Amino acid sequence: MERLKSAPAPAPDPATAASEPAPDALSALEKKLQDNINAVWIVAAAALVFFMQAGFCMLETGMVRAKNSINVSMKNFMDFCIATPAYLFVGFTLMFGISWNGIVGLGDFWLSDNNSTNFWAFWIFQVVFAGTATTIVSGAMAERTKFVGYAVFSLLFSAIIYPVIGHWAWGGAAEGFGFGSGKGWLAEMGFRDFAGSSVVHAAGGAAALAGIFILGPRVGRFGPDGKPRFLAPHNIPMVTLGAFILWLGWFGFNAGSTLVGDGSIGRVAANTTLAGAVGAVLAMISAWWHDGRPDPVVAINGALAGLVGITAGCAYVTPFSAVVIGCVAGLLTTLATIAMEKLRLDDVVGAVPVHLVNGIWGTLAVALFDETGFKLANLKVQAIGTFSIAAASFVGTWALLKLVDAVLGLRATDREQEDGLDFAEHSANAYADFQITARNS
Repeated sequence: MERLKSAPAPAPDPATAASEPAPDALSALEKKLQDNINAVWIVAAAALVFFMQAGFCMLETGMVRAKNSINVSMKNFMDFCIATPAYLFVGFTLMFGISWNGIVGLGDFWLSDNNSTNFWAFWIFQVVFAGTATTIVSGAMAERTKFVGYAVFSLLFSAIIYPVIGHWAWGGAAEGFGFGSGKGWLAEMGFRDFAGSSVVHAAGGAAALAGIFILGPRVGRFGPDGKPRFLAPHNIPMVTLGAFILWLGWFGFNAGSTLVGDGSIGRVAANTTLAGAVGAVLAMISAWWHDGRPDPVVAINGALAGLVGITAGCAYVTPFSAVVIGCVAGLLTTLATIAMEKLRLDDVVGAVPVHLVNGIWGTLAVALFDETGFKLANLKVQAIGTFSIAAASFVGTWALLKLVDAVLGLRATDREQEDGLDFAEHSANAYADFQITARNS
């Protein structure tokens, strides 16, 4: 995440120079105007990223069985509500404060010592990113995770794990907004992750993988012989709506990471949508060839994989390279989904293939398709960065979830899973007029 430089202003016309304001006054006026435009753009982009919470909610709710839809919706709603104050009081400073040896930010945890007029625009943009990283985990752990355990995980992941990892790559990004100083250790190496293929998506996907290992599969997901059983999503149109909302939010996610409201956002947005579109096409074709039918869920996850894959390099690659990145992402998500099933890893929404696998791929693709030219040294830095982030997120989440499980309990009982977590945890039914169908679905 970095502030892209605006195009230089044209040279003044000598004939009209006498009637124009003094250069210093004009420069100050132009800077104030650009700062205001930037603030409006950053907040608008933050609103788009915030709306991605609705996209995740619709996608994950549609992907589970009807008897778990309230539980999943509640987790999606509350993880952002929990992450916001946690990021305010702890997470933001750990991520963007004064760097301590490039590992973690320190300093003003009350955020009182800032003089930039655009500081809070930057803050709101960052808090919605923190919410997104946390939300990625909920879908993978759906249908068998207790609400209270997940709530505690959301609090600590958004307050500590995500910000510390984020500091490694994005530490120092708030200096232009009057807060913090010093880069993280990955940024010092030259690691580049423009909008978060690693910081947000690989970190969230690795955390999801840790949760999958600790929780184990849902009751009935695999038979006694280990063969997978299909637990059908209850509302594919809802999943599709969620995917469209996520795609819309990605324009704020990627183009907003320019942190400037100028022409640089156009190509970032174009690269974003190109990668998502071809990712869907390649995923659909590959799954069609493998399964003999076009699967809407695979196509949707292919689109999301393409969007994840382009997130790191959306400002560094050409549109044609974005197409290649999206194509590879679509194929990777199909292959990774097949591998997950063979390994008996129960990922309800495909968070690991979409976010972890393609977060890593997208980060490596920055070096492979950099429009300034390929350098092996850059690829090495990108590899160190993305695997360090994924490993740290996995280990940190593993330890956190083990602690939560020991203290509060994390996995719902077999009976609770059979009844559905809507009934077991909320004493509610999402489809009250169809209670029998919902309970037995």
